[in-house]
Amino acid sequence: MNNGFIKVAAATPKIKVGDCKHNAVEICSLIREAYRNKTQLIVFPELCITGYTAGDLFWQKALLDNAMKALIETIVPYTEGKEIIAIVGLPMIFKNKLYNMAAVVYDGEIMGFVPKTYIPNYSEFYEGRHFSSGKGVEGFKDVTYKETNENSFLAGSYILKNFKLEAQEEYDNEYDEEYDEEYDDEIDETHDVISVGTNLLFKCVNFDNFTFSIEICEDLWVPNPPSTNHAMAGATVIANLSASDETVGKDTYRTGLVTGQSARTLSAYIYADAGEGESTTDLVFAGHNIIAENGAIIAQSDKFTNGITYGEIDLDKIAAERARMTTFVSGQDIDSEYEEIEIYLEEEKFDFSRVIDNAPFVPSNESERDKRCEEILSIQTMGLKKRLEHTNCKNAVVGISGGLDSTLALLVTVRAFDSLNIDRKGIIAVTMPGFGTTDRTYNNALKMIEKLGCTLKEVNIAEAVKLHLKQIGHDINIHDVTYENAQARQRTYLLMDFANEYNGMVIGTGDMSELALGWATYNGDHMSMYGVNAGVPKTLVRHLVKYFADTTEEKELAKVLFDVLDTPVSPELLPPKDGKISQKTEDLVGPYELHDFFLYYVLRYGYNPKKVLFLANEAFKGIYDKETILKWLKTFYRRFFSQQFKRSCLPDGPKVGSVAVSPRGDLRMPSDACVRQWLEELE
Repeated sequence: MNNGFIKVAAATPKIKVGDCKHNAVEICSLIREAYRNKTQLIVFPELCITGYTAGDLFWQKALLDNAMKALIETIVPYTEGKEIIAIVGLPMIFKNKLYNMAAVVYDGEIMGFVPKTYIPNYSEFYEGRHFSSGKGVEGFKDVTYKETNENSFLAGSYILKNFKLEAQEEYDNEYDEEYDEEYDDEIDETHDVISVGTNLLFKCVNFDNFTFSIEICEDLWVPNPPSTNHAMAGATVIANLSASDETVGKDTYRTGLVTGQSARTLSAYIYADAGEGESTTDLVFAGHNIIAENGAIIAQSDKFTNGITYGEIDLDKIAAERARMTTFVSGQDIDSEYEEIEIYLEEEKFDFSRVIDNAPFVPSNESERDKRCEEILSIQTMGLKKRLEHTNCKNAVVGISGGLDSTLALLVTVRAFDSLNIDRKGIIAVTMPGFGTTDRTYNNALKMIEKLGCTLKEVNIAEAVKLHLKQIGHDINIHDVTYENAQARQRTYLLMDFANEYNGMVIGTGDMSELALGWATYNGDHMSMYGVNAGVPKTLVRHLVKYFADTTEEKELAKVLFDVLDTPVSPELLPPKDGKISQKTEDLVGPYELHDFFLYYVLRYGYNPKKVLFLANEAFKGIYDKETILKWLKTFYRRFFSQQFKRSCLPDGPKVGSVAVSPRGDLRMPSDACVRQWLEELE
């Protein structure tokens, strides 16, 4: 366990059909590798001890006996003293019926047997010829463990020195140091009674939110998989032992099933698939292992490979999602009572290798990012279109500074007018140069308005602000918050009056990141009649403008937009230095890429500050040092808590993603909440 993450694995051993001894050693070899990599749960394929393709050999008592012998005399004792849970598949007689079973093995014990519920008997599958359904099957299995002298290499049927593993040259030498090669024939027998059933939950009593359950292959492919009930009963991790043969296109469908079921059950899903070594008489198995978490692929193997696929599951995320989703009701409307089997798993610290995206709002894949941009622009456009239609408004007023946010708001307004077949001249684009306006932003604003075909209005606010500051007795040479906000409020005052003059509505330009930090002047740029950017984080604003620039056919407009993208983010409320922007937002409040990262994990999953800090350090490794990240995280919490009063009276605006700060929707937070405990956790 590492900051709420647990390391898991799906493993495909290279088996020999019918050779249980060989397969047990291969399984132990992979357990060994996974354990050395600090893995604490490893899942193997369906019937991996015998091979899935054994066919009518499943009726042979010799195969069944050797499968059980391999389990209890080789695999089980090999796990003793190791902090790793192994789930392996084997055929087993229970109550005079043959079942396709999963055995849960931990620390030298079998913790439970879970039978396969749904037995396919169609197309290439004929499991119904051999196996019975485990639906409703419950009871106990009496198992005899044969415990050999601890000096033997592997308890059980043979000594490893007589059975060399391929490509494991160091294997024998390494273990010769740990184990005496002399085999002691003295064997002690112990009997144990082990639970059998599909209604078993395995709960790690000392790990928060770690409870797993099992289904087997076809169980996933049915309309109502057993894992649905398992999750509702409390399982956060689903293990699937599978032997899914490979046909053209099946991998895509299989991946969809795994990700879809993990999303529906708000769980992690570990899918271990059979691979090389299975009989190819009629079928080929690709060893397509998949680890998913709440609808997202965490890791998957290349097809037609054997070995281990590792993944790090965020148990805190699963718990947070279940707590948030009121329609996910645990413990109700499930088909059977569950037996909970407790496992005490010692904590194994592992090197964190999961890739944490440092831009959670922005897809890293270019085509996916373009798709996301188009979708967001469409949502923004449709929101504004509906508001214009409902109010029978033919004019809109937008304050244009030449910065990113106002540019995006103008582009969205243009799209809305075009969709309504309203002349773009009805868009009143207002430039309001002041004390901090630079030639670069001013000229970009003028060019943009011209190229888009909007109506330009220009009002220099300098004299009006000077008069206002004089009226309230403020020294014009003192460039404090009063000096800055007087300009912002003057601009909003003018926009509102223009809206009245032209019977239009003011379109808000502020983005979600600014709202989260309270980086807006109350009753200044904070206010509008419809805030089209209210659901868009700053890191995504840039990509939306770039997407528009990349896709427009107007080359001159694109040139202007690219220059806007290259301009430092600034409110331009302080006088320029040498004609250049002197006030850079990110120097004052911190990098927006950090704040957007914090915002995502604080609001989307409700993570505690230490976990947010841990994730940020991983995501921005080599970009920001730990001290810098900690500094801005503290700033984020202080501003986020203290500025809720601004968000409590936000204008309407469309939600575009899974995170939003609207007081009418996603964030019903008290304006007077105390931040102390969040900051103390970071000390």
